[in-house]
Amino acid sequence: MSVSGESSGRVQQMREKAEQLRQAAERATDPQERQKLQEKAQRLQEQSRQEGSMGGQQVFPPE
Repeated sequence: MSVSGESSGRVQQMREKAEQLRQAAERATDPQERQKLQEKAQRLQEQSRQEGSMGGQQVFPPE
């Protein structure tokens, strides 16, 4: 697999994990746990945006 293909795959995995964390946050009953999961999802989303932009990809639409 090429370097850009590996990068693209990594960005996709990060995007999927961020979505999983957002869904887990929605299901969380404990407010502190919900906040923690939302923050993790946000950090992962931002990291995937940065890596995606380095590879010339737009992974998430701009907010």
